[in-house]
Amino acid sequence: MSSSRKVVELFYDVVSPYSWLGFEILCRYKTVWNIELQLRPAFLGGVIKESGNSSAALVPNKLLYARSDLKRLSQYFSVLLCFPENFHNAYAKGSLSAMRFLTAVSEKQNSGDVMFERVSRDLEKNITLCISVLCKAGLKAGLSATEVEELLQLSKCQLVKDRLKLTTEEAVKHMAFGFPLIVCHVDGKAETFFGSDRFEVMAHCIGKHRQLGSALQSVTSRQPSGAGLFK
Repeated sequence: MSSSRKVVELFYDVVSPYSWLGFEILCRYKTVWNIELQLRPAFLGGVIKESGNSSAALVPNKLLYARSDLKRLSQYFSVLLCFPENFHNAYAKGSLSAMRFLTAVSEKQNSGDVMFERVSRDLEKNITLCISVLCKAGLKAGLSATEVEELLQLSKCQLVKDRLKLTTEEAVKHMAFGFPLIVCHVDGKAETFFGSDRFEVMAHCIGKHRQLGSALQSVTSRQPSGAGLFK
């Protein structure tokens, strides 16, 4: 395999707890694996519709499994994951406004920028995704009130709406039926992985040694926190 720096794209939606897990793990791995991580905010609702998949929020057993599964993954990877009681209502409300806001942030910031990563992380920790939450996430990330207001206005423009639509369509072309979707570009070929449990195979694919769980805990001291999280 080539030793050159690999490009890894993460397609994600902040409404998905598994997206959060994939986001946090890849943010750790980007230094360990020396990869160029590209964060690609996309709309899960659009992927579900175009792929013909059914949402976990509509399948009771999927929700029950996800709750216990995410608790295990939270402990294993030392990532505090949010899975609130009102997940069904939050999913039904949708994340379109939040993902347009993130797309607006990515238009103003480099998609690999620390600021963009911070805004994504804070939105992932608050599934209500109302306008006040978007503002709070921007302010907490270090944006000024003026910048946040400009981004809110930008998120309503056709350019941003079209950008999010195109990114979502791109995810579908990569065979997405849910998130996170991770695309590794290796020797001119796109290798696609779904979910947050394929990192061993991913490491093999990009020619890096396998490092999982506690092996990566020392790489970063970043620990998301907040009410309603798994302890």
